[in-house]
Amino acid sequence: MSAPAGSLLAAEDLRKAYGPTLALDGADFSVHPGEVVAVMGPSGSGKSTLLHCLAGIVTPDSGSITYDGQELTTLGDARRSALRRSEFGFVFQFGQLVPELTCVENVALPLRLNGTPRKQAERTALSWMERLEADDLAGKRPGEVSGGQGQRVAVARSLVTGPRVVFADEPTGALDSLNGERVMELLTDAARSANTAVVLVTHEARVAAWSDREIVVRDGKSRDMERIV
Repeated sequence: MSAPAGSLLAAEDLRKAYGPTLALDGADFSVHPGEVVAVMGPSGSGKSTLLHCLAGIVTPDSGSITYDGQELTTLGDARRSALRRSEFGFVFQFGQLVPELTCVENVALPLRLNGTPRKQAERTALSWMERLEADDLAGKRPGEVSGGQGQRVAVARSLVTGPRVVFADEPTGALDSLNGERVMELLTDAARSANTAVVLVTHEARVAAWSDREIVVRDGKSRDMERIV
């Protein structure tokens, strides 16, 4: 498969093995700016490995990953880390907020790591928290907020640097259906308004329904459901 024209992030023929276990076996992927693509599949299918390869966290054994015209697999560790700090955002199943920091400090953390002064970083963080209906949580610590509130804080953190791609790995997996729906609505609306691509890993059809397109991963192979006749 060749990457569609205009793709921001695309992968071709990715293969990755962990010992004798083949996690990816020729997987393909693409996402355009402002597009939400759901990566679906059962547990152990390879979908999280695909996300980690796309984000530059894991290097595939073979295949190509192109981000904004550059080959991601040939970049050094320092350059990939810089991309993850500034151009990629992340939302995880359990939020992974720093418990010792307040919610606004958590959201501001990516900016602080990039050298933004504290007051400026927290002003930007507060503006994103307001968009994600979480500004009233600014002074609270993660242990003092509900799961749904904490996940909205995590979404604000993923968007605070103005990333071009957000990787969301089971972002509603720890939430009830009502909170999950609200988090997905806020995440997809905020990302589309900022023209940010979203790579959404999920095994739930109701979560995938928020995407523009679905890619199914099974036994390390991918199928773009939009291209199957």
